[in-house]
Amino acid sequence: MTLRPAAARITWLVGGALLVLGACVLALVVGPTDIPRGGVLRESVDRLTPFAVDSGLSTTQESIVWNLRLPRVALGLLVGASLATAGATYQGVFRNPLADPYLLGVAAGGGLGATIAFINRWGDAQGAFDGVQIAAFAGALSSVAITWVVGVLGDRSRSPTSLILAGVAVASFFTAMQTFLQQRNAEDIRQIYTWFLGGLTTSGWDETLQLLPVAIVCVLVLAFSGRTLDVLAVGDEEASMLGLSVGRSRVVLVVVASLLTASAVAVSGLIAFVGLIVPHTVRLLFGSSFRAIVPMSILVGAGFLVLCDLAARTVLSPAELPIGVVTAFFGAPFFVVILRTAVLR
Repeated sequence: MTLRPAAARITWLVGGALLVLGACVLALVVGPTDIPRGGVLRESVDRLTPFAVDSGLSTTQESIVWNLRLPRVALGLLVGASLATAGATYQGVFRNPLADPYLLGVAAGGGLGATIAFINRWGDAQGAFDGVQIAAFAGALSSVAITWVVGVLGDRSRSPTSLILAGVAVASFFTAMQTFLQQRNAEDIRQIYTWFLGGLTTSGWDETLQLLPVAIVCVLVLAFSGRTLDVLAVGDEEASMLGLSVGRSRVVLVVVASLLTASAVAVSGLIAFVGLIVPHTVRLLFGSSFRAIVPMSILVGAGFLVLCDLAARTVLSPAELPIGVVTAFFGAPFFVVILRTAVLR
């Protein structure tokens, strides 16, 4: 029996929610410190629900669960959902399956901001509203703003292609400045590159609470923009004929997606490929309608990054891989597949 579209969408969402739940449980019970799995789950229930449950864990074990594992899982959920949602939005706005959240120079701008912060000892990227996080956020938004001025205000046609090309140019310029600063301050390169490779390292809830309000608002706005993205997908002229204000809609979607990406970058560094491979995988599995792609990208992106972080902290335990290495391991081959199917066909 074939499910109706509404029933199928509900089934997909339930499946995505189960993926997230399974990833969270696995990430909580597995770690370099041997803690009874049942105790971890009981401690999570005790802390996150109104029910009082005796976990049977020692004070040290309770601290590891509450101050290390739970906030890290929560941060992974937020960052993964943010990057995947922004990626799906960019792919819809620019009608390009190779678009990702860093398309307009967010990565280059955030990297330059973080480089300046590390060189000037403004922070160490730990805790809420650290100097590195603020500088990375400001750099990311500055890059997008310059890209918008160059690509949209300087082009009367205001085509997506002009904005993409402007993003490439601005990203190249910011990257050149970043490379120059790194060469002039070689003693900081190790710390800078550690940040560039991304990570969800946290010793509490500060980073999670910092990202939470922005992520909730922006993800909800984009989650309810699926119909608009579907209309934009048919082309600007056709969308205008259907009554959509193309310019205004594109501005709102790009601004919200860029703000979401910049906020995620500020707390996690540059985590590559999540915003590329997750939306495209969702599209291959669930169809081309953004009313399905965006909500499913939220769930799949959250679960995917939690699992990648689990691999990052357990594959070489007690050492830890940068999470960007893990996502690139899966993302680079997938990118080649997308390139061949989408461009070379």
